Amino acid sequence: MADILYTYNNQLYINLTNQCPCACTFCIRSQKDAIGSADSLWLQKDPTAEEVEAEFQKYNLDDFDEVVFCGYGEPICALDNLIKVADYIHSLKKMKVRVNTNGLGDLIHNKRVAPLLKGHVDSVSISLNAPTAAEYNAVTRPKFGIQSFDAMLQFAKDCKEQGIETRFTIVDVIGKEAEEKSREVAQRIGIPLRVRHYQE
Repeated sequence: MADILYTYNNQLYINLTNQCPCACTFCIRSQKDAIGSADSLWLQKDPTAEEVEAEFQKYNLDDFDEVVFCGYGEPICALDNLIKVADYIHSLKKMKVRVNTNGLGDLIHNKRVAPLLKGHVDSVSISLNAPTAAEYNAVTRPKFGIQSFDAMLQFAKDCKEQGIETRFTIVDVIGKEAEEKSREVAQRIGIPLRVRHYQE
């Protein structure tokens, strides 16, 4: 049975869905079935908001600084449940709720998503992945094609404008030159960048 909640590096994560419009070349889910405390992150079906909320009875939120929507899928694919669960967490404890996302929510739902997250989500971590649309397309392989890069950047700008704490991430496997160019993209938009170490 797949885990809905799991812990990793002393943080509590929510595996909300396995749906994702991307097939990133370095995606960890192509390497293993789970990470952290989970036995498996491959869901038979997306859990309901109520099923996710019930899983919180197994944990003491005082043990964690934040709760993160990040599993083996794109959390914003399950936008309605994400918002419901985020509100539930805030009703239990005043703590940070973060979403790790590919930033393609606007293309997934055909509407601006950042305003819908305002007041429910405290921070977003967006996978920048590459400094140009062509490189992004090659690395991320999104089903929406070449428009995805600009849509991701616009989502990041929207989140920042909505007052949501926003950051970009890249994985160090993309190489030093792409890393530096990605940093320039992030600086131009005024959003901090975190470089993540790739682990096989």
